[in-house]
Amino acid sequence: MQIHFTDRETELLHAVAKAASGLGVPAFAVGGFVRDKILDRPTKDIDIVCLGDGMALAQAFSKLFKPTPPVSLFKTFGTAQVKFDDIEIEFVGARKESYARDSRKPTVEPGTIEDDQNRRDFTVNALAVELSFERFGTIIDPFGGLEDLENKILKTPLAPERTFDDDPLRMMRAIRFATQLGFAITEETMHAIQKMANRISIVSQERITDELQKIMMTPKPSKGWYLLRDAGLLQEIFPLLLQLEGAETLDGIGHKDNFSHTLQVLDNVAANSNDIWLRWAALLHDIAKPKTKRFETGFGWTFHGHEVVGARMVPKIFTQLKLPLNERMKMVQKLVALHLRPISLTKETVTDSAVRRLLFDAGEDIDYLMILCSGDITSKNQSKVKRYLQGFEYVRQRIVEVEEKDKLRNWQPPITGEMIMEIFNITPSKNVGIIKDAIREAILDGIIPNEFDAARVFMLAEAAKLGLYPTK
Repeated sequence: MQIHFTDRETELLHAVAKAASGLGVPAFAVGGFVRDKILDRPTKDIDIVCLGDGMALAQAFSKLFKPTPPVSLFKTFGTAQVKFDDIEIEFVGARKESYARDSRKPTVEPGTIEDDQNRRDFTVNALAVELSFERFGTIIDPFGGLEDLENKILKTPLAPERTFDDDPLRMMRAIRFATQLGFAITEETMHAIQKMANRISIVSQERITDELQKIMMTPKPSKGWYLLRDAGLLQEIFPLLLQLEGAETLDGIGHKDNFSHTLQVLDNVAANSNDIWLRWAALLHDIAKPKTKRFETGFGWTFHGHEVVGARMVPKIFTQLKLPLNERMKMVQKLVALHLRPISLTKETVTDSAVRRLLFDAGEDIDYLMILCSGDITSKNQSKVKRYLQGFEYVRQRIVEVEEKDKLRNWQPPITGEMIMEIFNITPSKNVGIIKDAIREAILDGIIPNEFDAARVFMLAEAAKLGLYPTK
């Protein structure tokens, strides 16, 4: 098989071959770069392994190109990194590894290219390409990785129990690669993951979450979450999500399986947005349904307030998963809290007041909210789906109309608490909040326009009810 490199890749790899020849060390391109070139997938990372000092090879290579910034050396790990525009090249010496059972940190010693391939996680990642002038581009495939690429399967080079016991993160990587590449995990490999799922406990949450993030950014992330469940890993890393699974029936009345519903919503949202935090909002939008599930005789199953309870759960979930506790988390929390609002608007006459309140509460995330709500319609009743989607389209039109008229996206009332305290010469108090809330509600209800003069007149009238009068 011939691998087709881009002109830039060919130039860089020939330079590696020249530098390696000058040092008298064999060098190889390995791993994901080789896999992705064969699959014709875009790749910007090149891993180079040499039978010698990887840092010395990187320095010899850099003398040919004089990169800016210069080569980065990581002496603790014996690796080096060189960047060219959007291409990143990493150099390391071939090595073999051994592991203690309670640690992912291996004991490392120099090895052959065969040793280096033996330590790879999957056969499709154990391919190497020679970078010598005599055999440039020749593929070294000791484990049948080319055939596995052709058959779209994932299996380990060595016995899967040994591979996963050495580094349990590889179990997460199996799920991630299967999701990213659209591959199947072989029965033997999956059985080993199921058998060893509890070993994931020695892996840091940051590394686990890094794999989850990559799963979330695939075109169909539900595949990854189903595989995590089937492999027994979901119970270990995010059991709260697994509580959504299952449908209960009482008095002949059942409810849908909220796990499969959630993953369908996630896929629906992923089809319409690449924003990873919107995808997390989709995954978590019904997370509180198990906590709020009740059966009401004569009515059926209810999940009252699950959006409010779910929003309160988001910060703790982000903390446990080591996701960032920043504005993006707050966006996820807001979307979970509001995900029923647009649906309720499709069931009633959409008043300006209702739209104003939705715009005020959603702010700049209103468009994401509408994507989430549209994705939340997963009924198999196509007439019901059509009716809801038509309702959402009408709500969108009304949002545009009200937004153009009132400019309420990211809106702040024209009179602030500081202004109220200055006008009435009062300190922070309950009365300040009463007046502020009254002004906000009057504007949202359309009683007064969103203008300073109208708001000031209204403020004076509300303050007089409280016995407050302006001092200036």
